[in-house]
Order: sequence, then structure tokens, then C-alpha cells
Amino acid sequence: MPALPNCPTCNSTYTYEDGALFICPECAHEWTREREKEEEEEKVIKDANGNVLNDGDTVTVIKDLKVKGSSSVLKIGTKVKNIRLVDGDHDIDCKIEGFGAMKLKSQFVKKA
Repeated sequence: MPALPNCPTCNSTYTYEDGALFICPECAHEWTREREKEEEEEKVIKDANGNVLNDGDTVTVIKDLKVKGSSSVLKIGTKVKNIRLVDGDHDIDCKIEGFGAMKLKSQFVKKA
């Protein structure tokens, strides 16, 4: 039996299938397999304010972020130039002066 997809609205794992629909019991969202495929193709990465991000944009960090494997912190207000969008857990691949190559989540940045 194939695994059912998580809810695209609330990311719940308790979805179930009812005919041609997938239903989330936690938020009551309903969607079809075709709609799920369309959403995957249209994956748009947005910043914390809901602005669409593109390759080459400049963003600003909106929260102090601990750097994994280091004792340093990426301070709020740090500008990151020439970002590159990638698939995976972290949406943004970039180079930050003084830190080097980093991966950031789009929820912690805003478009500059």
C-alpha cells in the first residue's frame, strides 16, 4: 500500500483517502492527486513576509541564528547577496562574508 501524502496545508501525517480525495482530519483540507502534482510543479519559495524569492535576490536575516557546529551566531539584519534557491530542508544556498557557504531556511529571511 503506497504511503499517503502529508497535508499540504498543515503538514499533518494523519491524512486519509476517500475516493479520489485526500482529506486531513486535523484542518479539514481536501485535495486531489492531480492538485498535489500541480502544487509540486509550482513550488514557490517565499520569505517570512510572503514575498516570492528568486535566484540572485538579496535577503536580510530576521532572527539571530546559531551556526551549527560553531559557537558563532549569524546576527539579525545580516544582508545576504546573490542567493540560490535549492530543494531540500533548507531553501537557500548562499555565501556570507565572514562565515562562508551556508544554507538558510526561507522562513528566517526577508527580501531586501
